[in-house]
Amino acid sequence: MTTYDERASHGGPPAPAEPGGAAGPAAALTATAERVRRSVESVIEGKPEVVRLALTVLLAEGHLLIEDVPGVGKTMLAKALARSVDCSVRRIQFTPDLLPSDITGVSVYDQQRRDFEFKPGAIFAQIVIGDEINRASPKTQSALLESMEERQVTIDGHTYELPSPFMVVATQNPVEMEGTYPLPEAQRDRFMARVSIGYPGPEAELRMLASHGALSPLDDLQPVAHAHEIGKLIEAVRAVHVAEPVLRYAVDVVGATRQHPELRLGASPRATLHLLRAAKAAAALAGREFALPDDVRALAVPVLAHRLLPTAQAQLGRRTAEQIVVDILRRTPLPDLFGRQPPGARGL
Repeated sequence: MTTYDERASHGGPPAPAEPGGAAGPAAALTATAERVRRSVESVIEGKPEVVRLALTVLLAEGHLLIEDVPGVGKTMLAKALARSVDCSVRRIQFTPDLLPSDITGVSVYDQQRRDFEFKPGAIFAQIVIGDEINRASPKTQSALLESMEERQVTIDGHTYELPSPFMVVATQNPVEMEGTYPLPEAQRDRFMARVSIGYPGPEAELRMLASHGALSPLDDLQPVAHAHEIGKLIEAVRAVHVAEPVLRYAVDVVGATRQHPELRLGASPRATLHLLRAAKAAAALAGREFALPDDVRALAVPVLAHRLLPTAQAQLGRRTAEQIVVDILRRTPLPDLFGRQPPGARGL
């Protein structure tokens, strides 16, 4: 298999182009995205690939699931991203006693008006932080389904539109930990990507102790982009061109998950759409107006793995969904967009 962008072979979306390396609208997109990236990285030490993926999901109009053990900065990443953009932000702490109406809102009878008045819930914000989402019951988790897919909330027969841009950034602890409920397949499928932060390296942890020891870095974090700028960036991402061979490559990769002998549940058509949108956002962040197969390939693991269910035999062999996706990528040939092997191409 060959690759068009060596950076993509290390996982995560290709790195953004250097400031000033693009022209026209692409330059404005890159500059704004770079400001947001640097702002978030000032809080999250030593995890540039995680920050880049979060920004990619935001511009692709998706939702991000951050899964890891407690204390590695899941909520800090979500808050840093929210505070870096000047838009409305709500935080929901998911607990076993949280009710669906706490999320969506409720109709309250007004005795003076003799009519019901709708009181919006915490979901009515542009960036919604769902902290420890899998500590709430499946009934409460399901309150997010309509809003994440259709960007609206229906209460008592009335439909209320959610603001734009709209993004849910949810954190969850591993399901083997106490007090957690596994997310239903329908809920996981609505998250565009899943990312694990992981433990920081020694140097990054030293820098964290120096900067976080006295005050929280979130206290000094100021917005570096407005909501309308993010809206323009989203429009630019929508305009990114995707050639037919790249579309076929995305379909082939997703289709292979539905036929893999080690998977009892493959990726849905929604997953294919999410993979395409994320690839377009990664291309735009890299300063390109067209997507490459490497954009699809680099994002396949974070976009697809959390939707897949390995078979019992695969689980006994300690095979993870991430490993299976990597195997699929190795076996699925990249399309040749140039009619020849591109210069500098190399095998995996």
